[in-house]
Amino acid sequence: MNPPHIEPLHGPFAWNASSLDQNGGWSVELDIDDIACLDDALNTVVSRQIAWSSLTKTQFPLPVLAQKLEAISTELEDGCGMVSIRGISPARYTSDELHTLWFGLTLHLGTPVYQNSQGQLLRDICNEGDGVGKTYGQMDTGEGVFLSSRARTASTAQLRFHTDRADIVGLLCVSRAKSGGETRIASSVTVHNEMIRRRPALAALLYAPIYRSRLGEEKGGDQMFYPLPVFGCREGKFTSHYSRTYVEAAQLLPEVPKMTDDQWAALDLLADLADEYCVEGVFEPGDIQLLNNHVIYHARRPFIDDADLGYKRNLMRIWLCPPGNRALPEDHAPLWRIVEADSLRGGIALEPAH
Repeated sequence: MNPPHIEPLHGPFAWNASSLDQNGGWSVELDIDDIACLDDALNTVVSRQIAWSSLTKTQFPLPVLAQKLEAISTELEDGCGMVSIRGISPARYTSDELHTLWFGLTLHLGTPVYQNSQGQLLRDICNEGDGVGKTYGQMDTGEGVFLSSRARTASTAQLRFHTDRADIVGLLCVSRAKSGGETRIASSVTVHNEMIRRRPALAALLYAPIYRSRLGEEKGGDQMFYPLPVFGCREGKFTSHYSRTYVEAAQLLPEVPKMTDDQWAALDLLADLADEYCVEGVFEPGDIQLLNNHVIYHARRPFIDDADLGYKRNLMRIWLCPPGNRALPEDHAPLWRIVEADSLRGGIALEPAH
């Protein structure tokens, strides 16, 4: 018997590998006319010497792409929650041109939100070498160093299934690894539904708050931790925010209530189900991946670079708040701040000016 008020959700967002094969809307190929439209917009911006970081949507018009962009937005919010785009060749552009092209394209899908407390709008996801913990956050456990999620992202290590703290995350592959680094994607709705089917009591626990740490995120705030459910549903729309690293970091703080064995078992089952139902692929230069974090978990395999041979995995990441985004449950406000539909939210709060 299922716990009260917790039921499986049905729709294109509750997909598995076989149903994804039948949905062509998530895979988009840019043709010659689309690329020409992007190049025209880029050349105009370059000729006007407009910095990519101050670019507006009207300064980067994409009339030829309008229909595809509308379909992409619909697929992200009301479809399977993810879109793959191919057709861009990064080698054709300088680094600044590629920043401008990527930023200008994504302005047609939403409003960029900050990825750190200093106002970063685009972040290169690549191996930054030793010292990422000191740069992006770490804790001394007494038995070793615990890296923040942000620090782990800047290494070659695997990333477990998680969500980012924005409605949409966009990744453009600038260059690939020599080996590894496969991206793994799973429907969080399918994971939720399977949890209800297999272990409903554990699924119910994830509708209740679990403490997360702010390690590697905001530096301000009254506390370094906050309560947030993993699952939520409002007005028929699902949301899941999950990163085990933030939960583990919170457990290192003495003032945070300790997780129960059943709560850990619920997170273990979630991870196992994401692994069971995910699809996996390799990022090639020019590949774009757009994910709705409310209905998608993503992960990364460990990877190996070889700079001497020209292999250095680099993904240019943007966080977007799209128009018409979903309403979220009130108890998700500690992360999102604003939970009403069609609102500007997500990202990381700026540090106050001194």
